[in-house]
Amino acid sequence: MYTNPQYTVSVDMITYKHERFIKQAIEGVLMQETSFDYELIISDDCSPDNTQEIIEEIKKNHPKGDKIKYFRHKQNIGMQANGTFAFNQCSGKYVALCEGDDYWTDPLKLQKQVDFLEANPEYVLSFHPISILKNDGTIVDDFITNVPKDYETIETLARLGNYIHTPSVVFRNVIAELPFEFQLTPIGDYFLYIILAQYGKLKYLEEKMAVYRYNVGVISKMSNIDIANNNVKMYSCMIGYIKDENVKKIIIDKQIKVVTEHYKQIEASYHNAFVSRNFVFVTIKKINFYSKNPKLFLKRIKKKFKFCFP
Repeated sequence: MYTNPQYTVSVDMITYKHERFIKQAIEGVLMQETSFDYELIISDDCSPDNTQEIIEEIKKNHPKGDKIKYFRHKQNIGMQANGTFAFNQCSGKYVALCEGDDYWTDPLKLQKQVDFLEANPEYVLSFHPISILKNDGTIVDDFITNVPKDYETIETLARLGNYIHTPSVVFRNVIAELPFEFQLTPIGDYFLYIILAQYGKLKYLEEKMAVYRYNVGVISKMSNIDIANNNVKMYSCMIGYIKDENVKKIIIDKQIKVVTEHYKQIEASYHNAFVSRNFVFVTIKKINFYSKNPKLFLKRIKKKFKFCFP
């Protein structure tokens, strides 16, 4: 929660094994041109690569390196715990998000989003479109999310799911403490937006000001069953936190739908991996088929052992 008048914005950056990306992420923050002061909170979840060395070099030699407050955990604590820790270090009036594998492209990004929130107190969060950097190095328009017309309310966010990209977000630092359920959810960003949407409306600024790296994060590489499992866990955590009955009903309905689809996926996976390929089940299936088609069975036997028949 906002505690320090020194900083208008705290930039929240979590990182883990981002040695190939972290420099670009940090430089996108430090290039910001603002009429206010801001800080960059970097929380490193004990990266086993050269992430630490790169951050410390930038902090030491960059002209704005003094804006960086770097924290490194002695052991890996997990994404959500690391995210909660980083958030708790943010003392600015506003919080901006940029994970260590994404980056900002507009030097006026923070100024534009803060200006809007300053002038419109009924809004708690602003976000914007992003470009997507694919594995082959090409940068394309966003093909992941679709922002609806009626995007501003928590009901729409709950009903349609997450249409907000993390590196596009700036929000008011109004959360006194993240709920304990936040530590348990495998998906933190959507849960965070649901929490914030209880404090005000959401604003979509139609300017591309950041890049999201596609298929780099852990979730991008998950199977459909793993994704469904994570969604079930996330909705369970949300239900325990949300107080508004209408929003809670929306989330419960979504959870029931995901559980139903999750069961179908598991059943199909089991059938494909075991039943349909198991010798016993295949044999039983064939016996059942040929019992209903004896002539076809005899024809197949003759073909297989044609040397035995005149």
